[in-house]
Amino acid sequence: MSAPATDAIDARAAHADGVERLLESYRALPAAATVRLAKPTSNLFRSRDRVEARGLDTSGLTQVIAVDAESRTADVAGMCTYEDLVAATLPHGLAPLVVPQLKTITLGGAVTGLGIESTSFRNGLPHESVLELDILTGAGEVVTASPTVHADLFHAFPNSYGTLGYAVRLRIELEPVQPFVALTHLRFHDLGDLIDTMDRIVETGALDDGTRVDYLDGVVFSADESYLCVGVQTAASGPTSDYTGQRIFYRSIQHADGATHDRLTIHDYLWRWDTDWFWCSQAFGAQHPLVRRLWPRRYRRSSAYWKLMKLERRYDIGNRIERLRGRPPRERVIQDVEIPIERTAEFLGWFLVEVPIEPIWLCPLRPRDDTDWPLYPLEPHRTYVNVGFWSTVPVGATEGATNRLIERKVGELDGHKSLYSDAYYPRDEFDALYGGDAYRAAKRRYDPDSRLLDLYAKAVQRR
Repeated sequence: MSAPATDAIDARAAHADGVERLLESYRALPAAATVRLAKPTSNLFRSRDRVEARGLDTSGLTQVIAVDAESRTADVAGMCTYEDLVAATLPHGLAPLVVPQLKTITLGGAVTGLGIESTSFRNGLPHESVLELDILTGAGEVVTASPTVHADLFHAFPNSYGTLGYAVRLRIELEPVQPFVALTHLRFHDLGDLIDTMDRIVETGALDDGTRVDYLDGVVFSADESYLCVGVQTAASGPTSDYTGQRIFYRSIQHADGATHDRLTIHDYLWRWDTDWFWCSQAFGAQHPLVRRLWPRRYRRSSAYWKLMKLERRYDIGNRIERLRGRPPRERVIQDVEIPIERTAEFLGWFLVEVPIEPIWLCPLRPRDDTDWPLYPLEPHRTYVNVGFWSTVPVGATEGATNRLIERKVGELDGHKSLYSDAYYPRDEFDALYGGDAYRAAKRRYDPDSRLLDLYAKAVQRR
């Protein structure tokens, strides 16, 4: 037997053992206990009640089970990180259709909690490239869901955040990639011009001169300084930039006018935002030249900053410093919202006046087909722009004042808000926005005893 075949058998055996350990940990829970995962990492930013109960054992569900280069598919355990998944697919010249920006995001997490990146203008969201998945339901059963089998669960699973079950295995589509990405950073002095250009690229898949576009996102620094970052795959060899050392990627984008050019390996392009957690590493001093020289390279990654942020939140360090300076405490405004592209310039103009946060990330997306995903209902064939902003502002007169203000504006513009961070919607509005009827039907069928949390309780009530 050849080594690759042996490795595949070993991986499937390890996965089967991991599933059995998961089920054993489920059966060991008290009958009335709420079922949760025991996870070493998280990319959620919403506040939660402290829980001491034991979680499910997911330690055996972290591997890439198999990559089929011929069919361009991969079978992946639910807790496998995109960092490990990409490491397994790139040697085959393949990558997932959407690779979220942070290395420790898991495939299961990106599907049940949504994810996005610069291929989303042509490939949609991660759940749209899932062919089938095995889900541990609240009833303690592992079911295989696909567009034709357990289709109600398959379609309700995205944006359910583990409240309908947990992904144990996923089979996903892959796409060919070239070894390098040639980047063009286009400077704009007017947000309307940027959005118009973005819209044309999404519609045509190319720049005005006919150059094919494979990757597209952007950054807003102010009303008169914004950029589109256009990526084209290439096999042509040549010098490449490195933003894992002293140089900082988002600062490399900035220039006075026109266009600048850059090149990255495909690996470094996929993880270009992880080294500095977009730009949020600045809060820890990691962008100061002296601190950066002393900061070990292996800790220049989102997972390290996340651990520091957990410590900050646990001991309320930021607000203690604000009090010492005689300033009010801060409200966290860490959000991603989807705005229809025709309303995006309006939203950005409003945001830059009302919310003192910059830079802002922009990422266009378009659903791949007419498939109905009821818990995050984007209109087929309609282009949206993901607007990401991650910082703090002075607290207002009421709890979550700025977040509530943003929620109202997003609603006015027919947009949607991701649920990975704090949300403040009343129950009826939440149900209308996030597929309440479809969600409750799936909940009754696959979690009849309510062993898993309710989505509203988890996303809004911070359970």
